[in-house]
This record gives sequence, structure tokens and C-alpha cells, in this order.
Amino acid sequence: MSYVPRHLEKVFEEARHGKSVVAVTGARQTGKSTMLHNYLGDIKEISFDDVRQRNLAITDPALFIGENLPPLFIDEIQYAPEILPFIKIKADKQKEKNMYFLSGSQKFNLMKNMTESLAGRVAIFELLGFSMREFLEVDFTIPFLPTKAYLEKRAGTVKQYDIWEHVHKGSYPEMLISGDIDWNFFYSDYIKTYIERDIYQLTQIGDELKFYRFMEVLAARIGCILNLNEVCKEVGVSHSTAERWLSILRVSNIVYLLRPYANNLTKRAIRSPKLYFLDTGLAAYLTHWETKDVLKSGAKSGDFFENFVLTEILKSYYNAGREPNNLYYYRDKDKREIDVLIERNGILHPIEIKKSSNPNKGDCTAFTALSDKATIGEGAIVCRCDELMPITEKVRAIPVEWI
Repeated sequence: MSYVPRHLEKVFEEARHGKSVVAVTGARQTGKSTMLHNYLGDIKEISFDDVRQRNLAITDPALFIGENLPPLFIDEIQYAPEILPFIKIKADKQKEKNMYFLSGSQKFNLMKNMTESLAGRVAIFELLGFSMREFLEVDFTIPFLPTKAYLEKRAGTVKQYDIWEHVHKGSYPEMLISGDIDWNFFYSDYIKTYIERDIYQLTQIGDELKFYRFMEVLAARIGCILNLNEVCKEVGVSHSTAERWLSILRVSNIVYLLRPYANNLTKRAIRSPKLYFLDTGLAAYLTHWETKDVLKSGAKSGDFFENFVLTEILKSYYNAGREPNNLYYYRDKDKREIDVLIERNGILHPIEIKKSSNPNKGDCTAFTALSDKATIGEGAIVCRCDELMPITEKVRAIPVEWI
């Protein structure tokens, strides 16, 4: 499998000149260690999958740091957070850039430990699976925004392809670009490894079968407003257990909760988040859509398309080194819903997501729901149309490949 460059590498060029430590977080199999290995070239690498190295870092971190001089790349750093204060001491003593490069999963724990131990010394980035741009090797790294200015820059870099292959296979690099991996085997092994290694480090889940069932039930609700009480009833667990398991799936970058938009004027807005999986292939496996053709024509195809579009928007921000904390959805008690809102400079850009190829004005009528509550900018219907099309004066139909 040949290496495909990741867009996040461009951000490193800026970050590594200003910090002693650069860290990359993300779920298993998103390509963190592969990217750093290829980007950094011939520097010393240590993985805390190696029990001997991990035990030394935990029991005698000062000795570990003394024996492994920078520049140093440490993989699976979440297994030995005890080392972080000693990295800080070394960085403060030498006062050099590019001393340590770290990678690991379990974003919440890593972020907490790093921000406490390495405050001011570390640049932290998140890597998701392959984006469309990366997979097609499109050299365009501006975060998506449904504006004329963005689209003018994006023009000339767009490539057409069958996105349903991407949706079904998922975005994990090994699965997406290797032609000889069995889809069922890959995801079965992924879940087994995830539960055995990541989950048990975070908590004792107790009943593995119920936890797996919990994942299945959530995967069947992608693109939907999360009703945790319904999930509890279907799985047969308490609300507190469901909340804890959901938190685990979030911090290990399996699911993503899109926040509802609200301000002082949106008193009738729904307050629960919408649920998405950060990899559509994993969600397809959990819901037993075994081929792309069955998924494409199935009852959940619209939800999977929406999930795919949302994650592509997220990737466009993460791959530019930016936290996508400006993304929301909107739904009120009159059932007017906007799939995605992107807030930029106090302006809301509404987005409707449709798997059809012939959008019309009726698809964006909900965009007026916030017109008296916020400043509304250019909007879009992201869909399967072949080219950009005007829908209204401020709304365009945008092919999904333009994200």
C-alpha cells in the first residue's frame, strides 16, 4: 500500500517551528503513526505498544527520557501519560523546537493530560480518516463554506467519483485504499481490538455484548436527534450506563454529537444533539449493510449520505488545523430543521443535505426559520447534482465533491 500524503502535514510546517512538542490524536486506524513516520523521516521512534518501553516510561520516566534523547517520536502515548511532565522538564531545559512528536487515541484523556502537563509547549491536532480530497489527492486545504468566495477557489480542483464506495468502505486508510482486505473481517477485527484495548483502558464496561448492541443501536440512528431514553430501552441498560458508554464512544472518536444552535431568541429550538459516526464504514458494518449497492438503495441511504457529508465538512476543518466548533444544526418545535449551520464572523450559513440530484426551492424553505433571530448568509443544498446550480438568490446547489 503506497503512502498517500495527508493534508494535516501542511499544518505541521507552521506548528513545528513554534513548539517543542507536536501531538496528533485520533481514533485507531486513522493513520496517525503512518503519517508521522513518513513526515518525520529518519528520527527515533518508540511505541508504547512495546510493553518493555511502556513499563520503563511508567515506572521510571526520568530514566526513559534520559535514555531516549530528542528528536523523538512516541506512538500510543495514552498508555503512559506519566511521561508527559518529564517531557515538559526536558523541553524547558533545552528550549528547542521539534523535540518530541506524540500520537495516540482517546482524545479527551490525552488533551487533558497534555494541556495540564505541556501548556504552552505543545501543538495538538486531530486526524480523522481519509477525506475525499485526500483520497483523490486534491491539493486544496481551505475549510468548507458555502460561499461564492470559497467556490471560486475550489473550482478547478474538483474530481468526480463514486462516493458510495467511500461511504460503504469507510475512511480508515487501510480499508479504503487496499484492494485485498475483506470488509467484514476488517470491521470485526476493528471492533474487537477497540473493545479489548481502548475501552478497557477507559473503563470496565461489564457486559461486552450489551456494549456492542449499544453501538449497533446508535449506528441505526445516525443523522437523527439523539433520544438516549429510547436507546436505553432498546439495549436494556440504565440511563447512567448509556451516558457513560456514549461518553466513551465520543472520547475515543467513534461518534460525533452535533450541537443544536441556540441563542436568546431561539426559545422553541430543540436542545438535544444529533448523532453521527465519524466513520460511515463502521456504521454500515454495525447496521449490516454489506455492499455499497444495498446501502445506496436502502432505507437508510439518506442518513448515511448526510453522515458522510457532515464528516467531510468536519475533516476540512480538522485537516486545516482548526477545531470545527462553529458547526451546529437547528430544529424547532414546528419541525423546521436545518441540517448544518456553519457560523463564521457572526453570520450563519445554512446547509441542507440531500442525496438526490435534482434539488429545488422547497428543500431550503427551513432556512427562513432563523431569519429574525440571526444574520443569515449564503447557504447551500449539498447533493448529488453534477454542477453548481442557483436555487435562490442566496442558496446554491453544491455537488458533494465540492466540499
